Amino acid sequence: MADKEKKIKKKKAKEEAPAEEAPAAGGGERQSSRGSRKAKRTGSNVFSMFSQKQVAEFKEAFQLMDHDKDGIIGKNDLRATFDSLGRLATEKELDEMVGEASGPINFTQLLTLFANRMSGGSDEDDVVINAFKTFDDDGKIDSERLRHALMTWGDKFSADEVDEAYDQMDIDDKGFIDTGKLIAMLTASAEEEEGGEAA
Repeated sequence: MADKEKKIKKKKAKEEAPAEEAPAAGGGERQSSRGSRKAKRTGSNVFSMFSQKQVAEFKEAFQLMDHDKDGIIGKNDLRATFDSLGRLATEKELDEMVGEASGPINFTQLLTLFANRMSGGSDEDDVVINAFKTFDDDGKIDSERLRHALMTWGDKFSADEVDEAYDQMDIDDKGFIDTGKLIAMLTASAEEEEGGEAA
């Protein structure tokens, strides 16, 4: 497994190295290898967050999105991707997507963006609110529909974990959860920290 990661890293380093530096020998080679070691160390943290199968799937998706095949996903690549999906994206949307990255979106940068999104530690209240509002139907959430989603997608919950979470929620006799109360419960700690009173 470690050998495969080394091969991936070596291949990646070759792809990212400028063509002029590749034939260099002696001192120039040492200097560039030091820089690539630093890049590998940084990149390896991102690669270690995903299984090899996930990395391969992300790589395939990256290659599909990189329409001009230059190794960087730019605004035109995103536009072409959306077009191929039959969705028109506005300039503002494209700019916001490209602006999420701290630099050009190469494969490692794309993995870093996914890792940040998947870490779960940075969920802001509006993300939580919007997530539960997708299940909302006239102020109520069908608890069985939510149970199915929690046990089927993403980081799957076990039946015991769902039951434990449901013990904390107000569920009426028809099996519906009050959306407003649920959101208030999940975001209350942030409001209390700001000194706000519970409404």
